[in-house]
Amino acid sequence: MLTLDFSAQDVAATRFASSRVMEVVTSVQVLKDPGAKAVHLPWVRQARERLAAAGVRYELLSQLVPMPAWHLPHFLIATPAATAPGIEAELAVLAATRPETVRADLVGVALPLPPLVAALHEDPAAGLERLTGEIRAYWTAAVEPYWGRIVRLVEGEILYRARRMAAGGPAALFDGLHPKLRWEDGRMTVAQRRYEIERRLEGGRGLVLVPSVFVWPGLVWHAETEGQPGLIYPPRGVATLWEASGATAPDGLARVIGRTRARLLAELDAPASTTELAARTGLSAANVSHHLTALREAGLTDRHRTGRTVLYLRTEAAELLLGG
Repeated sequence: MLTLDFSAQDVAATRFASSRVMEVVTSVQVLKDPGAKAVHLPWVRQARERLAAAGVRYELLSQLVPMPAWHLPHFLIATPAATAPGIEAELAVLAATRPETVRADLVGVALPLPPLVAALHEDPAAGLERLTGEIRAYWTAAVEPYWGRIVRLVEGEILYRARRMAAGGPAALFDGLHPKLRWEDGRMTVAQRRYEIERRLEGGRGLVLVPSVFVWPGLVWHAETEGQPGLIYPPRGVATLWEASGATAPDGLARVIGRTRARLLAELDAPASTTELAARTGLSAANVSHHLTALREAGLTDRHRTGRTVLYLRTEAAELLLGG
């Protein structure tokens, strides 16, 4: 069991971030054991083809990501300092990791150290140069082509949680975040069989919540000696990530508001853009936009801009209708 006590300052400092490197690292786990993460099988088939076609070799990265993933080197999953850093910004942070930090983080990797990990331990500067090159090539071939749909899911999750936090405080923020996680009276607990840790977050640094599609169905706790600790968890709607369509709405609701509008509400299990909804449903973007406008005027959807993208999400009224 992991138990974290939050002060009021910790709650105020808690924030969200997304990480491209985190998606790379956790996607390597998916490729190593796709049966345990079967929701990603459509991606697995395509990613293996893309990696082979591009001739990408990532042996050091693979050796650093053990299965089962009980320990990931902290420098490999550093908590992002910015909300949404680019891949080069994250790789620059990784490349600048101090040699003593690299060696200390490798203590938890299974002994004896795999050959390339042992070489990294011996010469961190050269090893990090190789590692950042592998991550960059892997990202380009296997993750970047899908980043648009991944980031929409991640941004939708952040938007959803932020709204819950604004409406109901920390209890609403953490409610339903993960089956293993509980929040009560300023204390967060995560059910883990491998260790028993109880600690107070230090210095009012708070916690960084990092939604990651490839970490599904698990979650990863990352304690930082400097900066903020992080919790990597799967966002809502991961099961829909690789689907072209398939969401269904209750027949009674479809008879009242129309099958198309009911279908669009059902598709908004996680926030999505007009373009994404058009791709899922086979409707034109203009048609989707027309129906979303009608649903918003009826108080069943809301919209928020994240960067250059407008995401639509269901309101509480819509959740009640679909639940009924």
